[in-house]
Parts: sequence; C-alpha cells; structure tokens
Amino acid sequence: YVMLLTLSPYTPTYRDRVSPPGVMIRPYLNGFTIAFNVSQPSTWQPYVDSMHHFLAPYDDKVQEEKNIECISGQYFIQGGNESEEKKACQFKRSLLQKCSGIEDRTFGYSKGQPCILLKMNRIIGYRPGDGVPVNVDCKVQKGNESDLRSVNFYPGNGFDLKYYPYYGKLTHVNYTSPLVAMHFTDVKRNYLVPIQCSLNGKGIINNINSDRFLGRIIFTLSIGK
Repeated sequence: YVMLLTLSPYTPTYRDRVSPPGVMIRPYLNGFTIAFNVSQPSTWQPYVDSMHHFLAPYDDKVQEEKNIECISGQYFIQGGNESEEKKACQFKRSLLQKCSGIEDRTFGYSKGQPCILLKMNRIIGYRPGDGVPVNVDCKVQKGNESDLRSVNFYPGNGFDLKYYPYYGKLTHVNYTSPLVAMHFTDVKRNYLVPIQCSLNGKGIINNINSDRFLGRIIFTLSIGK
C-alpha cells in the first residue's frame, strides 16, 4: 500500500518501452485487408459507416465547442500541477479535405479511390520529430511499384507539433489524436496490392521487420470494378 502511494495516477513511472510510437489505421474491420467492389455498395458501405463513426468526435462544431485553437508548428506545452485539466487543440475533420466525409460522404469508396486514416499511438509526454512535424509516405510493400500510382495526404504537413505532448486521459480529457488521411486515387484494380505506410521524422523508427506497427503499418488494398 505504501508503494502504491508513491505512484502517480497521471504519468507512468517507467516509460522505457513506449516510444517511438506505433501506428494504426481506420477503417479497421476485417484485419488489415480492405477489399470491396466499386459496383457493389454493400461491399464498401461498412467501411464508410466505420469512418463516419470514428470521425464523429472530430466534427468541426464539436471541436469548436470543446477545444481551443493552437499555434501551428510548435509544441503545446502546459505547465501547472500534473493533476490540473489540460486544454486540447482543435483537430477538425475538415482538415482532412477530400477524406473528411463532408463533401464526399463515401470517402472515395464509391469511386474506387478509398481514404484511409493513419493515427499515432498516444504516448504521454512524447514530442515527435524533435521540433519538426512528422510526415507520412506510402509505397508498395512487395511487388510492382506501379501498382500504387498516386496517393494524396491530408493535411499535407503531416502531424502538426501543436497536438503534442499528450498528458494522459485523466487530465487531457477532450484530447483527440491528430490524423493523416491517405487518399489512394490510383491503385491497380482487381489485384491484391500490399501497401506500407511509414512515419518519417527525427527519432522515428520504421524499419524493424519484427514489428509491423512500429513507425509503419502494412495493409492490403483490393479494389474490384
């Protein structure tokens, strides 16, 4: 009991195993294969529904009500007692532009140009990129590079520094993780295309073969006509 009294409920005592960050994608329904036929809405509608559900907390009005506007390009470091509630920066879904689901309610799936969202795992106190925003790139993980001909990223500057550091769920109550949307506008049809998307920045590790989630993620796109 005495030992428990020495532990902080806000910050883990030992954090030697949690950085650099891993990443995850949305939608995530049936493992790491996103497969659908453009002409059959029943095959892609579950992905669309999952995206709208995931992005609900990112609605512009919700963010404006709960969070504050922050200065881009610099860490949002907050002092005070560690038990004090911390403010969170707005991340509006409109920042995702063509992948926001606002103008195109199907996130490109109805056109065979799907959007996939990438998010970093939350790590208390972590400041990614050592003062420079972390960006994302995607390539064919194995096979012909021409199978993936075009990817657009929103927002184009990657993970802005203003969303870091994260102070933990007890005090950073309205925090919404920043996202990068990957818009696959030209992928080979009727074919399994293995894709690797990686974080790039100082201090980022993305080349350990034994860990497919550390600084990168591997998934498969299969887009039928």
